[in-house]
Amino acid sequence: MADTPGLADGANCQLFAYEVLTLFGFDPPDLRSSELWADADFTEPVAAARPYDLVLFNPTQDAWGAHVGVVAGADQILHLCAEVGHPAVWSWQEFRARPRYRTLVGIKRVTRRLPERPRPSSA
Repeated sequence: MADTPGLADGANCQLFAYEVLTLFGFDPPDLRSSELWADADFTEPVAAARPYDLVLFNPTQDAWGAHVGVVAGADQILHLCAEVGHPAVWSWQEFRARPRYRTLVGIKRVTRRLPERPRPSSA
């Protein structure tokens, strides 16, 4: 097993969100939701969401055990959804309509990027 778990080790909403961000060049910290919310080294809280931001939802403002998704666009949040059994894109309203996700704990922006990879030459 790898030092840092990945989706091959079993999926959950956090691992899924982190893998998505990694595909787009971000280097998210390997933190549980409450640790992610408290983190100030690799993420920053923001008031307005933009694509690739992490969003945390819970029944209350408590970050412990919060569900994590990735903002995919205007009114679109990509998340691994146990309720439907696969990744899904929901609107903000769809989260608010469900008791387990009704409260937005907050929005975090990952500030760390992966190093640029050299591009193959076209020669």
